[in-house]
Amino acid sequence: MSKKRVFVSRKILESGINLLKRHFEVRVYPKDRVISRKELINGVKWCDGLLCLLTDKIDKEILDANPNLKVVANYAVGFNNIDIKYAKEKGIIVTNTPGVLTDAVIEHTFGLMLAISKRIVESDTFTRKGKYHGWEPLLLLGTQLKGKTLGIIGLGRIGSGVAEIAHKGMGMDVLYHDINRDKGFEKKNKAKFLPINSLLKQSDFITLHVPLLPSTKHLIGAKQLSMMKKTAYLVNTSRGQVIDEEALVKVLQKGGIRGAALDVFENEPKLARGLAKLKNVVLTPHIASATIEARSAMSVLAAKNIVNVLKGKKPLTPVKGR
Repeated sequence: MSKKRVFVSRKILESGINLLKRHFEVRVYPKDRVISRKELINGVKWCDGLLCLLTDKIDKEILDANPNLKVVANYAVGFNNIDIKYAKEKGIIVTNTPGVLTDAVIEHTFGLMLAISKRIVESDTFTRKGKYHGWEPLLLLGTQLKGKTLGIIGLGRIGSGVAEIAHKGMGMDVLYHDINRDKGFEKKNKAKFLPINSLLKQSDFITLHVPLLPSTKHLIGAKQLSMMKKTAYLVNTSRGQVIDEEALVKVLQKGGIRGAALDVFENEPKLARGLAKLKNVVLTPHIASATIEARSAMSVLAAKNIVNVLKGKKPLTPVKGR
């Protein structure tokens, strides 16, 4: 009996690849770039299991390319790149990689909060350009986190982890908004549940941790930005389309809020016109989960999901159809 086949749409850390090779015939797309549509279809036609990335659009055409396709393992927590409903109709199991990148994203969220409020990137540029001529009492004044109010939108694993560090480690007051209220969380972190508009008005820092759904696209637009304090900062490590990026640029240009720190963008890898020119932003290229530990664990989890499905077992982290 011939081995089942797995196609991996881009190079990832070898830990997961090596696991797959113990059980299956494996092909990895050899170029370190987003795979073309044609090459992705060819890969799917060849395989029983697909390990794909968030940058791969797995739609009806892809899912129909091979009647023997059994599993699509997304190398990400989010799965808005996959037609989950159609995959379910075809009996194709879709999995993702939640949990294993939580700590990395939490840490990056705080890195962004500190970078924008302490003006770290701006100060680095200032120093490298030879503009530093000695200590000054008013030079590049920033904002401290202790005593400030953090508003968290989306209380999943990452949002709740950010809240715990903010309260216990940074001495911040915590507000949150989610589709479900969690009184146990509130008691543990002295957090307060608020409607989103009230949270926007009261927070000094706002951080987004929601999935991309029709209900969350442009969750933060011109109207919501106008509710924020002029001294507030906006941080996003979730999905770029949660923010209306053009509206954000206009607000930042006019000083409607003090700053923003973004790891994700509405039309990646493109940035909204004018965003890169602003001094009151910190921009990182979708690297919140980019630690060796997290990316290795993602690789292994995606591989384990494929192994389980192709061996007739239940996947570890299936994505439920909506």
